[in-house]
Amino acid sequence: MAFESLTDKLQNIFKSLRGKGLLTEADVKTAMKEVKLALLEADVNFKVVKSFVKSVEERAIGSDVMNGLNPGQMVVKIVNEEMISLMGEGAELNFAPGQSTTVIMMCGLNGAGKTTTTAKLALYLKSKGKKSLLAACDVYRPAAVKQLEVNGEAVGSEVFKIEGSKDPVDIARKAVEYAGEKGFNVVLLDTAGRREIDEELMEELKQIKDNVHIDDTILVADATTGQSAVDVAKSFDERIGLDGVILTKLDSDARGGAALSIRAVTDKPIFFVGISEKPDGLEQFYPDRMASRILGMGDVLSLIEKAAQNVDLEESLEMGNRMKKGQFNFNDYLESMRQMNKMGGITSILSMLPGLGGQIPEGAIDEKVLARNEAIIYSMTKAERENPKLLNPQRKFRIAKGSGVDIMYVNRLVKQFAEMQKMMKKMPGMLRGKRGFGGLNLNSLMKNLKF
Repeated sequence: MAFESLTDKLQNIFKSLRGKGLLTEADVKTAMKEVKLALLEADVNFKVVKSFVKSVEERAIGSDVMNGLNPGQMVVKIVNEEMISLMGEGAELNFAPGQSTTVIMMCGLNGAGKTTTTAKLALYLKSKGKKSLLAACDVYRPAAVKQLEVNGEAVGSEVFKIEGSKDPVDIARKAVEYAGEKGFNVVLLDTAGRREIDEELMEELKQIKDNVHIDDTILVADATTGQSAVDVAKSFDERIGLDGVILTKLDSDARGGAALSIRAVTDKPIFFVGISEKPDGLEQFYPDRMASRILGMGDVLSLIEKAAQNVDLEESLEMGNRMKKGQFNFNDYLESMRQMNKMGGITSILSMLPGLGGQIPEGAIDEKVLARNEAIIYSMTKAERENPKLLNPQRKFRIAKGSGVDIMYVNRLVKQFAEMQKMMKKMPGMLRGKRGFGGLNLNSLMKNLKF
């Protein structure tokens, strides 16, 4: 999970500060040394860390903070503000004015996920009412065009290609002409990458920019490469000029150094971050929300947006009413898991909740267990899902065989499900309002997450 290691370390540091009634200058300096070490271990650029810690320390060692009623909390507030400042303001793409076609050039090194991200961006823009044309400008990498076509089909976007052409400039130019004729709002140029930065690559990108009006030049960089991603961004910006960056594989980067360093080093914004391999796994980058996640303060705004986009409110309301009456059945369980998976999975949801980010109990959520439980439930008949009381030993053995698991896992699921039903019936107070599973007091249900 993104920033997991850094979040844990920072929360431990701030916990010790909050435990003090008054803070001394020595307390602040000691804490800032630990923050500095945590950021360096997260692979944040050394100069960025040095400047960040200095700014926080200067603000924290002040009379208003030191003598305040909650000095520890004030320090956390300062860290949050400085972290937001470090990552800069949220940025939007530069769309062409009027009815003109917007042209976005996607560039980057091989392995960063450029082609996949190009398709993801098309899907994101589609959700904003824009029709994108994907242009296959990578004429070197084997199967590059085919990969773009597969990804384009997955997101419902047309791919422009010229069979046998080895001229990416010509492909880009003709793609823009075609887009204008066919009414596309956006052209996404999927350019060639290299294993490393070289003059040939940069010259090709310059030629495209010289012959085609480009509205946005976006670098696709791999977040897991840490400071290497920052160095790549700096080099591309110096050679061809960047408008911004998309950081891929952020969900696989437990450190997060690139996200915290790129803006400060290159003065270029992060437009989007890749948070999963799914076609919709591209998320707009909001510095304030990211800072909140890093500090374990949650990201309620993003959670609300995800819920609005993916959750069936009417079904959730009905589910909430059934929960209150103790009528929650296995069909409801499958539906709740389906809706949560559309929002990125239960781990992702919990990481956005204030107080839980970075503090989810070890082993509380095991995606393999959840997948196994789904297999067990799908092996039940419709009647068994609706009425778990029907599950006698003979039925359980049939379900175990059908789902390919040991009978003990079926027994465990049925027992824990029954316990949860009882808890829901006896504790209607844990459902706040009538918002279905979205209104659950998740702290009360943590022990049931592993079913």
